[in-house]
Amino acid sequence: MSFDSANLRGVHLVPLTAFDANDRIHEELQARHIRNMYDAGIRIYMPAAGTSEFQSLSLDEVVTLVRITRENSGPDAQIFAPVGLQVGHSIEIARRSMEAGATGIMFMPFVHPYLSNEGARDYYLTVIQAAACPVLIYKKSPIPSDALLLELADNEHVVGIKHATNEMHEFRKVIQADGGRIEWICGSAERFAPYYMLAGSPGFTTGAGNLCPNLSLACHAAFAAGQWQEGMRLQAIIQPIEDFRARAGDSYNVSMLKYAMSLIGPDFGHARPPQRQLTDKDRAEIDALMQPILAVESELQGETQSVGLSR
Repeated sequence: MSFDSANLRGVHLVPLTAFDANDRIHEELQARHIRNMYDAGIRIYMPAAGTSEFQSLSLDEVVTLVRITRENSGPDAQIFAPVGLQVGHSIEIARRSMEAGATGIMFMPFVHPYLSNEGARDYYLTVIQAAACPVLIYKKSPIPSDALLLELADNEHVVGIKHATNEMHEFRKVIQADGGRIEWICGSAERFAPYYMLAGSPGFTTGAGNLCPNLSLACHAAFAAGQWQEGMRLQAIIQPIEDFRARAGDSYNVSMLKYAMSLIGPDFGHARPPQRQLTDKDRAEIDALMQPILAVESELQGETQSVGLSR
């Protein structure tokens, strides 16, 4: 298998899923959104993953989102399809997503009860063997352990770990123990990105990038260049989005972004149950916090277009 891990060293967007009035994927709006993100400079996509409402999507919907992402990005786009439920379900998503243009798959955090690292190993290896494609693994809880991830790093198909426990000393230790075999990505977005990058992560995931892709890309570029003061300045601009999403156990993660999208373009529809729905007070607060962020995003978009860095 040939995969250049340098392709993971950037901003990993989890695109919001657009639903129409009948609660079906709004394919035209989804396609337009991906084109906008690609034109802004996003090159790594996790369609149908967590912020995309993975657990509330059917198998067919996951594959549809992968297809739309491939058709409306470019040949250099890295697209990882989410898997993580029943083994057969995961293998089927992997197979059909690769046919639809995915680069590889990403194992989502387990939602199963009664977990063990031994069982997790069996699950990963069964799906990996069947899929035989580039693989990312998303760690958000004690299982999989870092020891298991280091073991799996020996597998030729495993190319990276999306790490999101936010325990920086442990993260630093596991990167050192890995010795550069695979990529270790900040899975906790802009809020934790500088700390992960300082510890050795070359990239980070983003949900806020759906609203302000130029800000997210500029923030990453500053940190990657070692311009920490500038990076932290840009992170502080994005921070209100992340702080709002993190309220009440991260339960505003999707609904906040979906409402905020309506401030800059067409309605992406509601967040499917059991996602939290917003109150009028929530919406008013989002209106206010988004104004300065969108103003800076507009300025950055104008700057990148003026020098030919985006379309």
